Amino acid sequence: MEFFSRPTRNLFFTGKGGVGKTSVACATAVKLADAGKRVLLISTDPASNLDEVLGVRLGNSPRPVPGVANLEALNIDPEAAAKAYRDKMVGPYRGVLPDAAIASMEEQFSGSCTLEIAAFDEFARLLGRTATLGAFDHVLFDTAPTGHTLRLLSLPSAWEEFLGSNTTGTSCLGPLAGLQAQQKLYAETVRALADGATTTLVLVARPEFSALREADRTRGELAELGVRNQRLVINGVFEATDPGDPIAMAMARRASQALAQIPAGLAALPRTVIPLAPHGLVGIEAIRAMGGDAPIRREASPEGDVPPFESLGGLIGDLARHRRGVILTMGKGGVGKTTVATAVAIALADLGFPVHLSTTDPAAHVAATLNGSVPHLTIGRIDPKAETEAYSAEVLATAGKDLDAQGRSMLEEDLRSPCTEEIAVFRAFAASVAKGQDGFVVLDTAPTGHTLLLLDSALAYHREVTRQSSGMPEAVENLLPRLRDAAHTRVLIVTLPEATPVHEAAKLQEDLGRAGIHPFAWVVNQSLTPLAPTDPVLVARRAHEARFLREIAERHARRLAVIPWTVDPPVGPKLLRELVSGAQPPS
Repeated sequence: MEFFSRPTRNLFFTGKGGVGKTSVACATAVKLADAGKRVLLISTDPASNLDEVLGVRLGNSPRPVPGVANLEALNIDPEAAAKAYRDKMVGPYRGVLPDAAIASMEEQFSGSCTLEIAAFDEFARLLGRTATLGAFDHVLFDTAPTGHTLRLLSLPSAWEEFLGSNTTGTSCLGPLAGLQAQQKLYAETVRALADGATTTLVLVARPEFSALREADRTRGELAELGVRNQRLVINGVFEATDPGDPIAMAMARRASQALAQIPAGLAALPRTVIPLAPHGLVGIEAIRAMGGDAPIRREASPEGDVPPFESLGGLIGDLARHRRGVILTMGKGGVGKTTVATAVAIALADLGFPVHLSTTDPAAHVAATLNGSVPHLTIGRIDPKAETEAYSAEVLATAGKDLDAQGRSMLEEDLRSPCTEEIAVFRAFAASVAKGQDGFVVLDTAPTGHTLLLLDSALAYHREVTRQSSGMPEAVENLLPRLRDAAHTRVLIVTLPEATPVHEAAKLQEDLGRAGIHPFAWVVNQSLTPLAPTDPVLVARRAHEARFLREIAERHARRLAVIPWTVDPPVGPKLLRELVSGAQPPS
């Protein structure tokens, strides 16, 4: 399989969680090294499994990869970098400011923006070490910086006096305030990313509508910043070999339909297609065979015992026991939160309870399908874009009213952060919950633990210092204690039976734990385990799922429910009802 005919020196791999960035980056690195090039592979992913894939324990300095001459790798730990930065920023104020103020500052530096900039800081420093990198022909980065990070770091006013003296405490501007000394290094790094002669950005996606849309959004955002030397890798394209297997035929048909409707911007990029692997891509030999014609091991049984699990319907009785309350479906993008939330809402409505389903589904397909067709169920759609615009206007009218042009420009840039959307949507969710006191409210795409703690610590800080109202909406102020009340709120963590989604879900659970919220159950979506495929690739993948189900059952979940992959997309009341009762443990 040919990845690149004439690769540039620097290769950055990006894409949403679970699309196979690490596998593609590793396969590229191994192929370049096997061709005699000296290669350095670097991961900046806080949930990196690079060690597992390459079979070597990595640190923050290059280490040789066994079995691959010419290849070295390292892991940048952005969480450690963020912690060090957090300690540096908060330390001088300990014992000076009230404890509530310290807690608020620490939480300000606990979000994804701080983590992202800390990771950028680390690999910018690495790129600046010419003595370290000069010996390598190619340097590959698993997980590229986002457009927001690059835009923020390249904004000229970000390095002016306003940022150094401003103490707004915002999660994205705050980290930059302590990084002014790195202005020259960062500027050079951003310029290097935009230099098409030395750098290629590799967009990795799956043959799915949502993954391709996300890749196209990233393509456009980075192109606007001058990063235009881009390439598309579509990973995991399935072609059925058993025409008698309806699951295989449906899966191949879905992939074909998604690729036929690929966005025009992506379609114009040079493209590499990688077939769906029958097994997890762990180990050098598996990586070398990626996309090739290696024989498939035909395993009839799972790789180890499958732990006990239940259907989604098995959770409904306990969810309904209190006859009211809040149910949150949480998880990374593309795992099926909207599907699970809608199926749960229908099941509760079928029991006669009044249910309000609040979704952020941009296309609102589920809402349109169910409108008026399910008794006791009402649908509300929260538009993230509209909510963010309203919230940003409110902030600019209050916090920004006395700023000069430069300060207002910085505030406007900060409000374009993903953190802003998260808080804006959270406020809208709070308003929805406030209306659902007499029944169930099911929330699709809930706020993260960091958002909850950020709002909580800000509220506590304001009360401690001013003894006045925080100015937060009453619904927001009242919601947080209810979310922490296990008798009133049940959290369902939704994931897929694959390495990256499971590990990301585990980090989400840890994040929620910091906010005092403990999930009710994990729901594994789109699983082959309850099914009986006959296509050899799907038989092998079904066997491979057992390891991830065991990991969830033994390390993370109090309860585990499994939803099978379905031949028809689960849209509409009939198919969604089937999801609730469709999965049973294999005999």
